[in-house]
Amino acid sequence: MGNYDRRKYSNDTKIAVLAGGLSSEREVSLRSGKNVLEALKRLGYKNAQLIDVDRNIAKTLIENNIQTVYNALHGKYGEDGCIQGTLELLGIEYTGCGVFSSATCINKEYTKTVLRKSGLPLIKSVFVKRGENIKSLVKNLNYPLMLKPVCEGSSIGMYKVNKESELEDLYNESLKCNQDILAEEYIQGICATVGVLDDDEKTFATEILELRPKNEWYDYEAKYTKGMTEFILPAELTEEMTKTVKDMAIHAHKACQCKGVSRVDFLIAEGIPYILEINTSPGMTDTSDLPAQALAMGITYDELVLMILNNAGLNR
Repeated sequence: MGNYDRRKYSNDTKIAVLAGGLSSEREVSLRSGKNVLEALKRLGYKNAQLIDVDRNIAKTLIENNIQTVYNALHGKYGEDGCIQGTLELLGIEYTGCGVFSSATCINKEYTKTVLRKSGLPLIKSVFVKRGENIKSLVKNLNYPLMLKPVCEGSSIGMYKVNKESELEDLYNESLKCNQDILAEEYIQGICATVGVLDDDEKTFATEILELRPKNEWYDYEAKYTKGMTEFILPAELTEEMTKTVKDMAIHAHKACQCKGVSRVDFLIAEGIPYILEINTSPGMTDTSDLPAQALAMGITYDELVLMILNNAGLNR
């Protein structure tokens, strides 16, 4: 690929890059938004601007006569269908996934429900609502376990439970995210992630990125501390497994009705690629996975931004 320059919007279009916001991933989002804005300016979109999202976002968009939105928000309110619903009401086209897919994929349990019905392999898990007795609910799972807040990103609030005696304390720690919890069996394997992009009528997967964290698992420190994870791109997988993972990523993207862009995370163990989750607003920072995956197949950062922008409105 390369030399991508198909354009849907004129250079005069008033484009808002939405970033920051009110979630725990605010700082990462601001970094994504800054990079996206710089790319749009290089591409010639002179009326592009970055808007740090607050509770007055609808008023701000109207006052600035925004015609199109590039969504660089991550986490709550920006990746869960809330901002998407607001933009739908305002009649403003936006990049990325729509209301349904955003609301589905932000919730790990809802995602698993959709993917399970699509026949895709998933690690054994149970959903634990706040206040429920977790010990009784996980009795059919094998230790170690991973506890995951159902609607959190960046591994925030995640804990590994090695044995039953640790369960109660770590469960209470995980509950501090004020969310229900997904308890999932911990499996050792190859951590991998692959981007999925829509380009006109075609949906394709990027190169697969293999992640080798220095920590026991891919936690917040491993994700955002330089040198804590080794990145293998393309992943050191067989040709057959590479094709399987890419096909499954596209299958998952479509099953959850994702549009424009997503990133699907996998754990490959004993020859089975298990889907962990789908990210509907992948990071666009200097160290984010998606730009590196795209570049590995010849798509520059600016071309990636343009491709995602061109698919604004695909979600409606």
